[in-house]
Amino acid sequence: MSRRDKMISKIKELMYQPTYIRNIGIVAHIDHGKTTLSDNLLAGAGMISSELAGDQRFLDFDEQEQARGITIDAANVSMVHKYEDNEYLINLIDTPGHVDFGGDVTRAMRAVDGAVVVVCAVEGIMPQTETVLRQALKENVRPVLFINKVDRLINELKLDPVELQNRFVKTIASANKLIKNMAPKELRDKWQVRVEDGSVAFGSAYHNWAINVPIMQETGINFNDIINYCKDEKQKELADKVPLADVLLGMVVEHLPSPDESQAYRVPTIWPGDLDSEEGQAMLNTDPDGPLAVMITDVSIDKHAGEIATGRVYGGTIEKGTEIFFVGSHGKNRIQQVGVYFGPERVNTDKVPAGNIVAITGARNAVAGETVCNEGRKIEAFEGLEHISEPVVTVAVEAKNTKDLPKLIEVLRQVGKEDPTVKVEINEETGEHLISGMGELHLEIIAYRINEKGVEIETSEPIVVYRETIAGTAGPVEGKSPNKHNKFYIEIEPLEDEIFQAIQNGDIKEGRVKGKDLNAKLMELGLEKDQARKVWDVYSRSLFINLTRGIQYLDEIKELLMEGFESALDDGPIAKEKVMGIKIKLMDAKIHEDAVHRGPAQVLPAIRKAVYGSLMMADPTLLEPIQKVFINVPQDYMGSSTREVQNRRGQIVDMSQEGDMATVESKVPVAEMFGFAGDIRSAAEGRCLWSTENAGFERLPRELQKLIIREIRDRKGLSPEPYGPDHYIG
Repeated sequence: MSRRDKMISKIKELMYQPTYIRNIGIVAHIDHGKTTLSDNLLAGAGMISSELAGDQRFLDFDEQEQARGITIDAANVSMVHKYEDNEYLINLIDTPGHVDFGGDVTRAMRAVDGAVVVVCAVEGIMPQTETVLRQALKENVRPVLFINKVDRLINELKLDPVELQNRFVKTIASANKLIKNMAPKELRDKWQVRVEDGSVAFGSAYHNWAINVPIMQETGINFNDIINYCKDEKQKELADKVPLADVLLGMVVEHLPSPDESQAYRVPTIWPGDLDSEEGQAMLNTDPDGPLAVMITDVSIDKHAGEIATGRVYGGTIEKGTEIFFVGSHGKNRIQQVGVYFGPERVNTDKVPAGNIVAITGARNAVAGETVCNEGRKIEAFEGLEHISEPVVTVAVEAKNTKDLPKLIEVLRQVGKEDPTVKVEINEETGEHLISGMGELHLEIIAYRINEKGVEIETSEPIVVYRETIAGTAGPVEGKSPNKHNKFYIEIEPLEDEIFQAIQNGDIKEGRVKGKDLNAKLMELGLEKDQARKVWDVYSRSLFINLTRGIQYLDEIKELLMEGFESALDDGPIAKEKVMGIKIKLMDAKIHEDAVHRGPAQVLPAIRKAVYGSLMMADPTLLEPIQKVFINVPQDYMGSSTREVQNRRGQIVDMSQEGDMATVESKVPVAEMFGFAGDIRSAAEGRCLWSTENAGFERLPRELQKLIIREIRDRKGLSPEPYGPDHYIG
């Protein structure tokens, strides 16, 4: 029996023992060494040759990933690791570090219970490290810390033991500060990473060695020895004594939770159903015999096998050939095969029980974020996946050959399924197809993948996505239905910042309000009691509040009013961009007693017109997307680098200095960031490291408002000037 076959049979055996399973993700800032680390872990488990580890980039199996040297898709692999006297099944997901692919990290975090946070010893905790750690903690995923590239501190920066220690203390303190702020209250102290208990490891993924306190005690190797090994260029010898895979996987087994431990505290936060129900109990106890509950975290299209869905089995057992039910889309499917990942290939098994990450072949209706249960049984859906950033750059896509048009539409739908952070708009009337993504690189990769799927396309120059909001108040404004029998009176004002932030951070969930859970939260954030109790709808970071009293027939048209409010916010009156950050209060209404005269054709236009008219009366303004830009550059080039930022309407937020390196933190509008990579390289003669992070939306300067509004309207084929309020409420 070959080593590979032995491992596969071992995986199939351990799948049924949740105590011996660890589902982990590897997360970090771009280029801090995640994929090199994953390679070495796989080499340690005997899946690839240790000679090639680090160069093979085994989990970057996409052509573009190999060519660009970055991870684009989260990749899954299962392996077996022996620790002390037991064998453990480790399901590992290697996630991307580039800000444009943050959506993959969010989705991977729903599938795992623990995360290895990789930090470069030279750069320390970077903006994207904070973002990925925040994403992990938001999903109640426990972190451990691996400080990578320690050899560079010794050989390149020539730090002495005291300086080394100070550098490490600073990195660990920064990580613990984030954990303290973001972890669940009852687990904050337990989850702090500590050198003394071995939940922090130091090493070099490139040279394949690592160390933590328990291993130091076991082997007698201390930091002075490590400094000597590095200086004497004997890192290969060091790797034989303290191999990275053993140290790191040992840390994973020791400190990260098994599914039967983690599901007890994760399920209550990610599943809103009744925990005392049969399904709830099956998930809390990782019961393979209970009702099936799977959360789909990723969908990819395989040339030969069709759609492959990746999911985490929280309850029950998923079997090949059975009928499954999709809770969100109400679709059914007979699944062809189930299995586990083995890097680029999948190993088929007959069943996959609770506590594992599963690959489902033939799940035709699957989309990321979907809940799957047994056919004939409906369970409550898992909480939706909330992506921290949103698409801010758009390109228009056209097929080079008209005959490819039907295929292009099908491929665009596939792309939207594979990556839910891509927004695809297909306008069959105008024939315009728009793809919105996180940034230039994201859209480049998407365009490449569309070509790869056999459709040659041309893309427009990137277009920036704006938002609309108001700076003033208006009302009461009257909206009349076309038959003049129904009238609605609304007032409008900007939404309070605290509530806006709470919706943005996911503390307040968007959606039509059911029950009273929201009241207390809104009052805590400063909303008046009578308003907090009457919120009907939270949508597009805005509130729709019903402040009417005793109006007959209002309940019967409640759904229509919310639908009208939502559709008005989807394309605002200034430039047909989304509206956000407003509070709409329904103050009064006159409703026709005959149901025929108060149907959708009457109510929807009436409420939309009232919203549009009031928006145009309340000092409407455009918001533009902003990115934080972090530049790490030698002192001599600081002036030319900051000039580069300021020439792009950027603001310098903070500057700090360490040795001869300067760090500049700034905020720059996304619209001004095109071509930045080339310009900053020439400004600093290639001697700078830089990264970006999305920073939400800010008001577009008043002097640019008219110009940009006209440009957007022109591009969308609208009249050059927005209509005034009279057009809607006259």
